[in-house]
Amino acid sequence: MECVPNFSEGRDLRKIEKIADSFRAKAGVKLLDYSNDPDHNRMVITAIGEPGALKEAVLEAIGKAVELIDLTKHSGQHPRMGAADVVPFIPVRGCSMADAVALSKEVAGEAAKRYKLPVFLYEKSASSPKRENLANIRKGEFEGMAEKLKSEAWFPDFGPAEPHPTAGVVAIGARMPLIAYNVNLGTNDLSIADSIAKKVRFVGGGLRFCKAMGVELTERGIVQVSMNMTDYTRTALYRAFELVRIEARRYGVPVAGSEIIGLAPMEALVDTASYYLGLENFSISQVLEARIME
Repeated sequence: MECVPNFSEGRDLRKIEKIADSFRAKAGVKLLDYSNDPDHNRMVITAIGEPGALKEAVLEAIGKAVELIDLTKHSGQHPRMGAADVVPFIPVRGCSMADAVALSKEVAGEAAKRYKLPVFLYEKSASSPKRENLANIRKGEFEGMAEKLKSEAWFPDFGPAEPHPTAGVVAIGARMPLIAYNVNLGTNDLSIADSIAKKVRFVGGGLRFCKAMGVELTERGIVQVSMNMTDYTRTALYRAFELVRIEARRYGVPVAGSEIIGLAPMEALVDTASYYLGLENFSISQVLEARIME
């Protein structure tokens, strides 16, 4: 099983390392990657492991986040509602989506009990259709959660009906592999990135499995179209890149580069390379490393 928890800390390296330590030197768990972004003020961890061992590591990390992160003093470009903001489980090998859903519910119940956190189940674990989309749950962010949780429609799936005073709430669920893919633009005008994001994302009439928003990268003096590709098998990375580039042309703005946050499936990268190289009838079975791992 894979887990890719997102935490609302991207600047304090001491806190980042303490949270990442939850996945280090643990039997049955392997820390694959972790990265932080000061502008987003967010970190993303990628870990895999046996379900039971992974469960305990994730719960430890949530506890560290609750202890170390104070959202009353937090600011950043990325929307957030909790110290441990979102915790997705992804079936990788020898387990099913049903297994991931079951594990997500176990972790949700225990996190609520241990840390007095309100927990929402989302994506494949959602208790109602309107809770499937993380954006619907996150709307209002940390500052608006106290009022939001007063509504019967937004009573949490686990835990108290009021946010933790410093750690907010958390969304936990099971989903397909997601690729965090960002395209940087050669301008510092955030309104341009916002406008392009609205056209690229599905709710704005764009790509079916793409969520997007404009982000200001203050330290670099540029802006970014930050995207979550929720099903790379049906909306390829190269389509997102090309659509952003097409929309940027109307503003006379160049694409300055792109980035992947965390890990991405090899198939998604092979698909993109095949497109740009114009390879005919190419498949992942022709990739040396893929054959070695068979």
